[in-house]
Formats: sequence, C-alpha cells, structure tokens
Amino acid sequence: MTFRKIINDPVYGFITIDHPLIFEIISHPWYQRLRRIKQMALAHLVYPGAVHTRLHHSLGAYHLMCNALQVLKEKGVSITETEETGAKIAILLHDIGHGPFSHALENILMEGVHHEQLSLLLMQELNQQFGGQLQTAIQIFTNTYPKKFLHQLLSGQLDVDRMDYLTRDSFFTGVSEGVIGYDRIIKMLVVHDGELAVEEKAIFSIEKFLVARRLMYWQVYLHKTVLSAEMILVKILERAREIGRQNPSALTDSLLKQFLLNHFTGNIAKHPDAFCQLDDSDVICSIKGWQYHPDKVLSTLCRSILNRSLLKVRLQGNPIPEEELMQKRSDTMQKMNLSQQEAAYLVFTGEAESRTYNPRFEKINILFKNGEIKDITQVDNALIQHNLSEPMKKFYICYLKQ
Repeated sequence: MTFRKIINDPVYGFITIDHPLIFEIISHPWYQRLRRIKQMALAHLVYPGAVHTRLHHSLGAYHLMCNALQVLKEKGVSITETEETGAKIAILLHDIGHGPFSHALENILMEGVHHEQLSLLLMQELNQQFGGQLQTAIQIFTNTYPKKFLHQLLSGQLDVDRMDYLTRDSFFTGVSEGVIGYDRIIKMLVVHDGELAVEEKAIFSIEKFLVARRLMYWQVYLHKTVLSAEMILVKILERAREIGRQNPSALTDSLLKQFLLNHFTGNIAKHPDAFCQLDDSDVICSIKGWQYHPDKVLSTLCRSILNRSLLKVRLQGNPIPEEELMQKRSDTMQKMNLSQQEAAYLVFTGEAESRTYNPRFEKINILFKNGEIKDITQVDNALIQHNLSEPMKKFYICYLKQ
C-alpha cells in the first residue's frame, strides 16, 4: 500500500509526505522541537505576523526540494530513489541544530559551535537510531556525495532553503519586496556537467530573487529595531553568564543555566538530548524571572525585551565615533549609578553586513541554448554585475533612552 500523508501549509497549500522513513523523522521529538523555535527570532517585535517556526520553514524547504527533484527527473537527470529520499531528508534536517531564537543566539549558548555542526551531529545520531538509513542524506549534507547538484539544491547561492525562507518570511511579515518567482526558477533548473544550472529563460527571475534577498536583509532581518532587540537578547545571556560564573546560586537552576555556564562545552556529542530539550520557551521563561533580579543591568535588559521598551539604535555608513560611545556610556553611568563595565551592556556598538551574491563562494550558472555556461554576473546587462556582488556594511550604536 502506498504511504501518503498531507500537511496543510499556509504558503504552498498541501505538502505531501510519501515515504514512511520521512514521516518517522518528522515525528521524532528532536524534529518536533523545531515547532518551539521561531524562524525569525525577535522580528515579530517589528512585524507582528513573523511568528512562524523552524518547523514551518523546514517543511517548506522540503516541499520545494520535492518539486526541484521532480523537475530534474522529468528533464532526464538520473536520480535514484535512494538519492531522492536522501536529499529530502537532508533538507528536512538542515536546521535541526539551531538553538533557541535561531541565528540571534548563535555561539552564545554553545560557544564556538556553529548550528550546522550541531545539525550534522544530530543527523549522525539519528542515523544510528534509524539503522543507517540516513547515510545518503549525511553525504549530501556534507557535500561528499558524488552528485554535487544534490548538495547545491540544499546549500548554494540558489538553493531551496533560501527560496523558502524568502517566500515564507515575506508572507508572514507582509513585506512584499521579498516575493520571488520560486516556481519559475525551479521549473528552469537543469544539471550541466554534474552541477546545478538554470536555463537562460530564468535570468530575470534570478535577478529578482537576488534583489529580493538584499531588500529583505535590510528591511527585515537587519531592520534597526530587530537588530536592537536581538542584541539585547544577546546581552541578557552574556550578563546572566557573567553573574552565574561569579556566583552560580545567583541564577535559578535550569537547563539554560547549564548551557550558559558551559557545562556541555566540548562534550555536547554525549548529550544531544540535553540540547534538544532547549528551545525559545526556556529563554523567555528565564527572562520573565530575571526581570526581578537584583542585578540592575540584567533586570533592565529583561524588562526591555518583555515590554518592548528597546534600546534606541542608529544605523549609519561610517563607524561610530569613540567619543560618542563614551559620552553615552557616561550618561548611562550617571543616570543609573553603574560602573563603566556595567554600562557597556546598555550602550554598545557593532556592525551589520550583508552580501547579496558572492561569486567567490559559489556561482549561479546560466545555461544558454547554444550550450554555453555563464555566471550570472557575466550575462549581458545583468543587474547583479553592477553592485549586488559587493558586501554592504552598516555600523550601529545601541543606547539607553534618556
């Protein structure tokens, strides 16, 4: 009997699960944890609809992977059933290693450990649990599988991961600048010399995709208020960690406390279940308690997040003058009777950078009717060749409202 389950998705309609192993993976507690991690961290403080989760995104990227594989098979590309299932599992699990609030807290809870490392670790553990059935998925994820285009569908300049998060984040935020023609791009995908390429008919759709990505970064992901909120979240955990290291009893016992005090650093491979118990609710629960903490800095930062009374933030093209930073810290020290070290949690600078297209990392290859292959930047009159391949950097200062 043919296996078939359907999931109703607000963006694509019905998503079909047609393999029992894939359904078992989706049903696994480690995967279900993604329901409790917001895709866009604290962006909902600016765009109230942005409360979708990593699970939404994972299923959406899976759906686009299914579509892309089907298109390639229809064009005569050899893809075995094992490879197809492996690619689908790889995209389902590509973000399973994200911690609470996704990218906002990268390297805070697990210092020096990237979420992709954790994703691979969890995939390897799941492979053991499922009797080695994830081996092809792991090879595709790590780009060690001979058919390189399968990895490129998963992770590249024009992958289904990016297609989904742009489409989905645009949908939930209501920011129309992020809308892309993902369906047309997928229909134009081809494999040339073992690598992913796109038919020339999709050039304008790809340019729209790249422009949409740039606009979404500066209008949504790096929006100055989102930036302020996420940096406050980082400062909260940094301050809590400092307090806990000086006096562990000053923080209530919790799983989050164990991670903050680095009880798992260096041996997280022995404790995957501990990591997979951690989600957004652990952080929010702690912040709700810490808003009454006797430490003035920690309580101020926590109330700032809970009441959306955020630090003021200014973005500009040039570095923030050191004298301005010191003056604002001095004002805060005086106003709240803080030391300079404490004031640094409430007044700080940083930089935000976005690169729309990086041809040195991996290229978007365009296949022309005459069989010629060109990078998108080399196409005649291509918009991308002019300025979108250069990184765009902005500097910011966050400070307490006076």
